[in-house]
Amino acid sequence: MKALKNSYWAYLLMYLSYYLSWAMFSSLISVYLLDLGFKASQVSLVVSISFVASMVSQPLIGWLNDQLGIRKVTWLLLSSSIIGGAAMLVVKDFWWIAIAYSWVLLLVNGSVPVMEKIATSSPFSYGKIRIWGTIGFALGSQLSGLIYDYISPKALFAGFILAMLMTLLGIWGTEVSEEVPLETVDYDIPSSARQVLFSNKTYLGYLMIAMVFSGVTNTGHTYIPAMLEDAGLSIRLATTVVAISVLCEAPLTLFSYKFMDQMTSQRIFMIATLLVCLQYGIYALDLGLPSKVIMTLLAKHTTGMLFIMVNMKIVSSLIQPRYLITALSLVQAVRSLGSIMTQNIVGHILDHYSYSAMSWFLAIVSVLLLVFIPFLKLPTGQDQKLYS
Repeated sequence: MKALKNSYWAYLLMYLSYYLSWAMFSSLISVYLLDLGFKASQVSLVVSISFVASMVSQPLIGWLNDQLGIRKVTWLLLSSSIIGGAAMLVVKDFWWIAIAYSWVLLLVNGSVPVMEKIATSSPFSYGKIRIWGTIGFALGSQLSGLIYDYISPKALFAGFILAMLMTLLGIWGTEVSEEVPLETVDYDIPSSARQVLFSNKTYLGYLMIAMVFSGVTNTGHTYIPAMLEDAGLSIRLATTVVAISVLCEAPLTLFSYKFMDQMTSQRIFMIATLLVCLQYGIYALDLGLPSKVIMTLLAKHTTGMLFIMVNMKIVSSLIQPRYLITALSLVQAVRSLGSIMTQNIVGHILDHYSYSAMSWFLAIVSVLLLVFIPFLKLPTGQDQKLYS
């Protein structure tokens, strides 16, 4: 076990297993609940409740990470998520499902800022670490379809528990400095993190666009597998498409050092938003199954990965290091708020209309966001050198 300590294998195991567990738990939740007989609006309610829980808890989780240390807090959060995974194995009542699902997503979502922080501050380059998260999510998506079809839908949650235990082993093996370098500390900053964050108007504006962007993309993540199934694919083939779409983000992580530090944050954000507009525009036009598969491969996860990377770049440019995890957690919280609002609107659209109508709504919101982004004067972020 000593050989695992601060080795590349520890980071590989942590990232691979973390995203594997996340994919196995959540990638087919819409299909799982619809197959149980719940309506689309009820599916959206379950997902929305999980985002409410995440939104409320994120600032507290960020503060705990800043105060107690990211490895200790993250290990505690993720070990506690196993309780929710075990509950999903046995519960059948709608509200108990909502509680168990929300408990797990609260803890897993709460760890996202830390996972990105570890990737950018480990002894290894970002791409060489983060690529295993991509592989893990793709593997989890593919395994989810196979398990769902050939074993049992409930077996997904057993797989989640096993993958999470592997994640905890990986976290135990990492050693990441949690101190703020002395030369970066500004002793004149306000003592309260709330004062620091909420007095920064650019950061507040960024929270708004992050909320809208994530509302659109997270809703897509919830319903794209069900949309592909509705268009004629089996669950196994739909999850295969999703798995391959995850792998399509791999070049972005592997070659992030070639463009993330060189391009401005605003340009990267606009490229990601433009891809989202194109994705849902093609879905909305309902040009046939091949077009939906192609756009899923090209945009479903590449846009999410671009956002994850540019989010770290923007927040690092705007906020002092001692408040970074708190600031990233607040971004995660408003992303949850955006997802809550969008999920509920889309759930009601699907109850009465179609996946095409859902896509028109998401495409229009994306276009409005694309128009607004240039008016927010984001820092270039080219001085951060997070990905080189």
